[in-house]
Amino acid sequence: MAMVIPSTTITDNVRLNHLAALDVIGADAEKFLQGQTSAQVSLADGEFAPLTCFCTPKGRMLANGQLLRLNAEHFRLILSVSLTDSLAAHLKKFAAFYRAELIHDTNITFIGASKEADTLAESLGLTLPEQPYAQSVNEQSSVVRVAGEMPRWLFCTTETTIEASSQQVVDDEAQQAAWQLADIRSGIAWLSEAQQDQFLPQMLNWEALGGISFKKGCYTGQEVVARAHFRGQVKKRLVHAELTSTTLPETGASIKTELDKAMGEIVASVRRDNDSVELLAVMNTKATEEAMPLYWEGNALTLLPLPYAIERLDPEQLAATLKGQV
Repeated sequence: MAMVIPSTTITDNVRLNHLAALDVIGADAEKFLQGQTSAQVSLADGEFAPLTCFCTPKGRMLANGQLLRLNAEHFRLILSVSLTDSLAAHLKKFAAFYRAELIHDTNITFIGASKEADTLAESLGLTLPEQPYAQSVNEQSSVVRVAGEMPRWLFCTTETTIEASSQQVVDDEAQQAAWQLADIRSGIAWLSEAQQDQFLPQMLNWEALGGISFKKGCYTGQEVVARAHFRGQVKKRLVHAELTSTTLPETGASIKTELDKAMGEIVASVRRDNDSVELLAVMNTKATEEAMPLYWEGNALTLLPLPYAIERLDPEQLAATLKGQV
């Protein structure tokens, strides 16, 4: 595998090929999604785009993503491209009972932007959202302000629209790595096919990012997710860490103690420079609470802070804050 070192900043509009769009369209689209996803779907109103996830009946995540409403009967889920087909196949078993259609739109292009976001938004006829989770949409394109300390925006459009805008979009691996490094530093882990059906949402700190509504009614896996929250039964948590290594760990690689006991596994990793890696890992809380020395293939792991508290953040509160109601 070629060595890719991230740019220190996201200087260009960069195409993000690791993301995909799964559209849910129809008169019953909202009702259908309400019974399947952790988000309070009515909050996705074209201005607020909540994080969400889809679970098995045992509460394990099949996919996580961000939910946009494009119009009254059209929702778009942004998620890992590796999960789109499997999630669509799973949801179609339930969609048959609703006036709702699932479409994996392969014509959609995702573009990450930071410094050039203003210019790109103007060329696409969009208002650039100022607050995290805020969304702007028109008939051709949409944009969401990404959560995290670095100002970032995720654009969703088509190649035809981009060509008409005359805006340059790069396929630069260093810029793509810079975007993924920003996700890691923001404590946002995107589930991939390799770890599907393994984690409760709380193991990816999803409730701390506003990705779970504990105020809505039933959805698939809701009972298990709620019980884990209210009984304090979450024994694994997402951590941010670094290690010195010239090799990039694979997704799912094991984090171990000095006695070779597995205590966690890597969810995402990006090379920071020639000799170091930053990563997100799901870790046994005992290992972090007791400050155990931890290793990946003999390389010592150093824990880094996350930019948010590990506590419940209700999406209802986020939506109200966005609208200036609190």
